[in-house]
Amino acid sequence: MEYVTLNNGIKMPMAGIGTFLLTPDEAEASVLSALACGYRLIDTANAYVNEKAVGRAMKKSGVSREAIFLETKLWPSFYEQSDAVEKTLERLDTDYIDLLLIHQPAGNYIAGYRLMEKAYMEGKVRTIGLSNFNEAQIQEILDVCVVKPAVLQTEVHPYSQEKSFKAFLDKAGIVIQAWYPLGHGDKTLMEEPLLAQLGKKYGKSSAQIILRWHIQDGNIVIPGSKNPAHIKDNFDLFDFALTEDEMSAIAELDKKVRYYTSTPELLKQYAAMTPPVDEQK
Repeated sequence: MEYVTLNNGIKMPMAGIGTFLLTPDEAEASVLSALACGYRLIDTANAYVNEKAVGRAMKKSGVSREAIFLETKLWPSFYEQSDAVEKTLERLDTDYIDLLLIHQPAGNYIAGYRLMEKAYMEGKVRTIGLSNFNEAQIQEILDVCVVKPAVLQTEVHPYSQEKSFKAFLDKAGIVIQAWYPLGHGDKTLMEEPLLAQLGKKYGKSSAQIILRWHIQDGNIVIPGSKNPAHIKDNFDLFDFALTEDEMSAIAELDKKVRYYTSTPELLKQYAAMTPPVDEQK
């Protein structure tokens, strides 16, 4: 495993398992499989409605809680609820969260950030950050925060490398965590001749080449899967390294093409939407 040191000195694994779009049963099985393979970073969220399942898998795994880096995200409808963090801890069945993010820049996200700062100061959260925020929204947080965000979770992959955005984040001391690190499994990206060529050289798949590129470029990755073989392969990234020339060649693939685009209308929907967290299995 390789680690990145966040702006408060906490070390975070650079590769983990994502649980987006997984049912509770799928999330529990995937997290158990990932932990057995050596993963130690797990990503979930209030809105995924599988936090209880993630908590169960952590307990069943036999891996000590201290060895696991657990990450989750607050949903907008909970930003103004004073017990939102405590209820999240209850669902996860844990005393603390390693990284807690504001999931969307919707609703009263300043109030949500204040909740996270309070939880951080109380020792319930070890690190805090943001998800899906743009540069202006991040600057708004930086202008008012007491505790600086350490991580931004956002869409990054070889077709959308966000180079100027990343320069802004580097200056602010914020690390990128890439969701859709494989470009949402886009066939065109997966079949890029350059990636196939590098895969042949290193005995790896195109997906593994992309994930290795992320890590060497400083991006934390959380590919999601419910396939045990894919989970294992997505962690088999630490026995090779791309050269500087190969990293530069992948950088040339940037098309500034995203698979997810936020809109003011969508953010309004998010602010009004309450995930069925009380119905979690």
